[in-house]
Amino acid sequence: MMKLGFIGAGNMAGAIVRGVLTKGFLPVHNILMYDVNPRQCQKMLDKYNIRIASNNVDLVIRSDVIILAVKPIFMKKVLVEIKAHIRGKRIISIATGWTTEMLRGVLDDADKTQILRVMPNTPAMVGEGFTALFQENSFDTEAFAWAENLFQTLGQTEVLSERLLDAVIAVSGSSPAYVYLFIEAMTDGAVKLGIPRSVAYRAAAQSVLGAAKMILETGEHPSKLKDDVCSPGGTTIEAVHALEQGGLRASVINAMDACAQKSHRMTEEAKK
Repeated sequence: MMKLGFIGAGNMAGAIVRGVLTKGFLPVHNILMYDVNPRQCQKMLDKYNIRIASNNVDLVIRSDVIILAVKPIFMKKVLVEIKAHIRGKRIISIATGWTTEMLRGVLDDADKTQILRVMPNTPAMVGEGFTALFQENSFDTEAFAWAENLFQTLGQTEVLSERLLDAVIAVSGSSPAYVYLFIEAMTDGAVKLGIPRSVAYRAAAQSVLGAAKMILETGEHPSKLKDDVCSPGGTTIEAVHALEQGGLRASVINAMDACAQKSHRMTEEAKK
């Protein structure tokens, strides 16, 4: 059975550990973690009882698969530190800004080292994430299937070309923030109409959750589901009209364009 190591003990690393343990994908003694911040390591130890490595090299030596969950600005330093010890290992990066080509460039195509880049999102923390696994990888068939099964413990997965990375960040990586903003706005509207804020938050969040499940479970087009709610001369079509007057669609599309452009700039900056 694979031994899984995490370099970095932030929220996303914790989300992956939670999914792996909750779904029984790996036993707890097969999971190892290290972070330069000892408080983060202690937090993960207290919460999940996983093993803590003494440093990055120790973690790599004791692991079969290593997930790089570090901030982009620290990636090169970590890669240089571990490159002499990754022969035959499988490396999974969840960092933004660092392309597969860039990872290989620093690691000098280390002998028999397999590299895969993936992009999960924060709803993985509650088992409802979306993770893109990129085609441009050097994982063998068995290892890739294992990785895909691992990330399916966090929610849904999709295999895509890495050229779509900026779009993936716009539509799934950053999009939870758009939805939170929408829920907050719905809540303010409900409070204005007299509903207590605590109730309004639950009502808005549950409505968004239910609407999303309707799309995923029925397979119906969103426009069809919208039309089903919009009775002729009814309240919903009045609300939809007001949203269209406010430019909701254009605002969302513009936000996603801005997000994708920023993602592209971050990659270009990391290359320098």
